[in-house]
Amino acid sequence: MLRLDGLDVYYGQIHALRDVSLEVRSGEIVALLGNNGAGKTTTLKTISGLLVPRQGTIHLEDRVLTGTAPHDVVSRGIGHVPEGRRIFNRLTVRENLVMGAFLRNDSGVADDLQRVFTLFPRLQERVTQVAGTLSGGEQQMLAIGRALMGRPRLLLLDEPSMGLAPVLVEQIFDTIGAVNRQGTTILLVEQNAAMALSIAHRGYVLETGSVVLSGTAAELSENAEVRRAYLGE
Repeated sequence: MLRLDGLDVYYGQIHALRDVSLEVRSGEIVALLGNNGAGKTTTLKTISGLLVPRQGTIHLEDRVLTGTAPHDVVSRGIGHVPEGRRIFNRLTVRENLVMGAFLRNDSGVADDLQRVFTLFPRLQERVTQVAGTLSGGEQQMLAIGRALMGRPRLLLLDEPSMGLAPVLVEQIFDTIGAVNRQGTTILLVEQNAAMALSIAHRGYVLETGSVVLSGTAAELSENAEVRRAYLGE
């Protein structure tokens, strides 16, 4: 579904991604693991068109995506839940969700709104509440729900567990699994490697902008380097 081939991405003179290649197949959850500064967020921003690679190509379903404007990336079927949620703080929950469907003109928006409320009942309870007054967990639910309102075929998730209590982390990851089972392919950036690998099919490990390991979730969970560096063993 998605293929990155030899991406080199820079911030000015800083070489942030070095020859990064990876693949996300239709129907999968693929985890992208690594420490702070490894290049995980940069990878997602490059896929979304927020950064342009100096070298390399991005393909989505055999069509070149490299250099596509961010709004056209959304229209091609990619949703992005950024690190830090980035909701519209002064808008209500409903208004935030409707903003997620801004490129759509079909009749299914109301049905997708109900789908989000089924996934996140808390959002329906707070549908008229100003988003900036929500708890951190509720804001994360809203950020995911807003992306789903675009009806993406591929969902990019950047650190969905950041700053959340353990019970909310489990709830968010249960929902990510449910979204995937409903047919959405997911590329998941996450520092909580144990949780990520518990729901992922495959994964990649980034270090200083390069892919250093890849394999099935089971293989990575059993890898001694991964266990030492990311699983606290």
